Amino acid sequence: MSETQLRPRRSVLYMPGANERALEKAKTLQADSLILDLEDAVAPDAKADARERVCAAAASGDYGQREVTIRVNGLDTEWHDADLRAAAQAGPAAVVVPKVNSAREVRDIERALELGGAPEHTKIWAMVETPVAMLHAEEIAAASDRLTVLVMGTNDLAKELHAEFVPGRAPLLGGLSLCLLAARATGKVILDGVYNDVKDLEGFEAECLQGRQFGFDGKTLIHPGQLEPCNRVFAPSEAEIEWSRKVIEAFEQAGAEGRGVVTVDGRMIENLHVDNARRILAMAEAINASAQA
Repeated sequence: MSETQLRPRRSVLYMPGANERALEKAKTLQADSLILDLEDAVAPDAKADARERVCAAAASGDYGQREVTIRVNGLDTEWHDADLRAAAQAGPAAVVVPKVNSAREVRDIERALELGGAPEHTKIWAMVETPVAMLHAEEIAAASDRLTVLVMGTNDLAKELHAEFVPGRAPLLGGLSLCLLAARATGKVILDGVYNDVKDLEGFEAECLQGRQFGFDGKTLIHPGQLEPCNRVFAPSEAEIEWSRKVIEAFEQAGAEGRGVVTVDGRMIENLHVDNARRILAMAEAINASAQA
């Protein structure tokens, strides 16, 4: 796993860029990553002030181990260019761009960041939230090494599909699967979309579990109350950690003894199981290190 893939991004919380109290509160929240939002959470007449406030926050270094990103306004808006220039100067961990629909758009974003003087560590997170983005997800993901994360925009996708929001998200599974395939084929991180009912923690946790079972690296969130279940579900459990250690130990012992067949608790173990066990242990170690920092 690359350093980008290994960093915990279980919980990625949107914070409204126009709300100074929210930006201050974010410094105390147990989120792996923060998206300081200049788009949906900010009224048109507050865009300029929010831009200044968010960029100052991102450049402050006051958020500890939390990964701080800035969501700019979309490419087709009057605020996009100014947002990118300001974000490039602020140097956040990433710039989150909504409704990315093509590889060309990714390259345009990359060029704008470079012209704006963005440091190398400022990456691109592309939001994929339209049917055309689903159908071109691999091209988008592969368009730039600076693009490291795909972010599912499930609300907009449902709107574009004329789909209903139902438990299990059956209408969205095709698009989710296409983007997961694209992320894994290109070595990118991928984050699941938001859950809208902040009072329904049971439904939220069920969707977190579904997202983890699918293979998402984490989930985007809209309320601090969603942090605890999200962090718990997307972290390796004690049982998974114990099993992974047993798998690696048995595999290494078999290799030392020259045995070609390895079993653990009656189950046949192959290289793919060992690779997965090592990934689980590496992520558990990364989460533990982040918590202690």
